[in-house]
Amino acid sequence: MLLTHLSAFQALPELYTVSAVCDLEKERRDRVAQVYPAVRPYRRVEDMLDDPEMDLVFIALPSSEHVACALSSLARGKWTVLESPIALSHEQATLLKAASLKARGKLFPCLPGLFAPEFLLARQMLSDSRLGTIYEAVVRRQDYVRRDDWQSLKRCGGGATWYEGPEVVQQAVMLLGGAPVQLWGELKRVVSLGDAEDTLHLVLKGRGNMSVYIDVGGGRMDARLPAFEVRGDRGAFSVMPGVLEGRIRAIDPDFKFARRRCSVRTPPVADMHEEIPVKDYAVSWAGTDSAAVGFWRALHDSVCRAAPFVVSLEDAVETVRYLQVVKQSSPFAK
Repeated sequence: MLLTHLSAFQALPELYTVSAVCDLEKERRDRVAQVYPAVRPYRRVEDMLDDPEMDLVFIALPSSEHVACALSSLARGKWTVLESPIALSHEQATLLKAASLKARGKLFPCLPGLFAPEFLLARQMLSDSRLGTIYEAVVRRQDYVRRDDWQSLKRCGGGATWYEGPEVVQQAVMLLGGAPVQLWGELKRVVSLGDAEDTLHLVLKGRGNMSVYIDVGGGRMDARLPAFEVRGDRGAFSVMPGVLEGRIRAIDPDFKFARRRCSVRTPPVADMHEEIPVKDYAVSWAGTDSAAVGFWRALHDSVCRAAPFVVSLEDAVETVRYLQVVKQSSPFAK
């Protein structure tokens, strides 16, 4: 995570300068100093927050410490970017929302996945007529990693619900086109060495016929599957993780089905499938920014130019509420 964001700041030198870093481990502070020799190192968060030359604070601590640190930053009038999750309960998230309002809206959730090319391409497909009427989407993240850090421990706020959930749920809500009216989920621990879950399955149902399935797996050894899928009544789109090109497989747009009517008659012995001409298309994303660069570029526009951010703090707070419901109804609730 550290290297990802450092690379993004390096790609945007005209927008960001890293002026201070806080970490208990000297090795991590030195890694930042290698890129930004003038950076001021700190071991205590409060000392860094008191730095008068720092305008914006990016918080990436153990999840259980996020709220307290963000409140301290907002109280000092700093622009504050909070890594997922912004909070471990809806009550905490609401407290942060109030503190941000008092600080004139200076709190932002860190959700670079909303700027990932494959996600932006999937959103674009929602209006692609070749797919017909969209009824379903899939958001998928899969890996095989035996985590043994604090992210695998419940007492530290670990678990896939919190380190993956906020971003994938927000992606799902945006694909859904609005807040879900129904939510179903399950959590599992498959290969993680801690006591927190590493697998998250959610289904979000919209008001119409649209639903989104979220599949986060930390113990997936099977072949790589698409990061996003969008399905309509005439075709489907899929895109693999970290690529700029996806595929559409759809019924030929010029093909029209023969008129038929439903009947109570006994079905024929023959196969009832119709012969349908199907075409394959490649679709590409024209942008060049990585997810992290896209996030920090959009954040700068919001802070310095008052441009609307891709997601409101209210939506981020609602996402915490959805995930809290799933967490509390699982064996991994505290």
